[in-house]
Amino acid sequence: METIKLCFDYKSPFACLAKDPAFALPERFAIEARWIPCGLRIRGKGERSQFSEWKASYSYFDRRWANHRARSLAINGPLKMYDSKPLIGGLYAMREGFFRARTDQVREFFERGLEIDRPDEVAGTIDRLAEAGVAASGSGAAYRVYLDGEGREAFDRCLAEGEADHAFGGAALLLSRRALWGDDRMALLEGPET
Repeated sequence: METIKLCFDYKSPFACLAKDPAFALPERFAIEARWIPCGLRIRGKGERSQFSEWKASYSYFDRRWANHRARSLAINGPLKMYDSKPLIGGLYAMREGFFRARTDQVREFFERGLEIDRPDEVAGTIDRLAEAGVAASGSGAAYRVYLDGEGREAFDRCLAEGEADHAFGGAALLLSRRALWGDDRMALLEGPET
C-alpha cells in the first residue's frame, strides 16, 4: 500500500474544495492518506505584482468552481493576510482523532463565521466538537497547551517536509514524488504517469 501525502492549508479555498474528495481517496484506492500542513505563502496587498494581485482577486471572486462542484461553498475574499499557524489546530485534531470533523469546520472561515488565526476561536470550535461528542479526547484548553509547545514543533517539521517535497500550497497531492495540485486533478491518480 502506497502513502499519498495531502498537503493542505486551511486558508486556501482550493484546499477546502479538495477536502471531501481527498478524504474519499483511501476508499477508492489502495493507499494510505497522510495529511500534512503546508504553509501557503501569500504576500500582502502591495507586496505582490499586479499580475499576482489579479490572480488573488480572481481566486476568491470566482465562485463558479465551487458551484460547479456542487458544494454550495461561498468563497469570500479574506479580510486580512492570515498566518498558517492555525494549522496546528489540525495537527492537534489528528493527534486526538477528530481531524475530519475539524477540517469540516473550516468551511465556516470562507463563510466568515470563523477567524482561523485566533486561538480562542479555534479552542471554542474544538470545545463545540467535544460537547457534540465528536472530539471525545480533545478540549480547547488542551489545544492551547499543544499550540505553544509540541504543536509548534510538529508544525515546523511539517513545513520543512513540505519544502523538501517542493509543495507550494494546498491542496497538493504527492504520490511517489509525483505532484498534483487541486481536487480537479485527482482523477490523474488513476491514469498512467505522463
